[in-house]
Amino acid sequence: MTRYIPIARADALNAGSRMLKFIDGRSVVLFNIEGVVHAVDNSCPHNGASLANGRLDGNVLQCPAHGLRFDVASGCLVGARGMCLTKLSVETIDGELVVQVDD
Repeated sequence: MTRYIPIARADALNAGSRMLKFIDGRSVVLFNIEGVVHAVDNSCPHNGASLANGRLDGNVLQCPAHGLRFDVASGCLVGARGMCLTKLSVETIDGELVVQVDD
C-alpha cells in the first residue's frame, strides 16, 4: 500500500538547504538542489552512518563516516551502480512537501 505523508511546507526548504525529518520511525533527509527536492533515508548503505551532515557538492553527497560519494539524483554511488541510497519520491501538493512511502 502506498501512503502520501506531508512532511513540511514547500517554502520551508530553500534551494541549497537540507532538512532532517522523522517519518514512521525512520530518519529521512531532504535536500533542495537547484529547486528540486530529493529525499533519502538518513543511513549510508555501507555501514549505516548518518548522511544528514554529509558534504554536498552539487548533486554529490559525501558520507561523513568513510567518504563514499553518492549522486543524490540517482541515489547511486558515483562511478558504480552496486550501492545505492534508499530514495523516497517527493511531490509538492497544495504548498506541502509530501513523501511517498510504500508499506
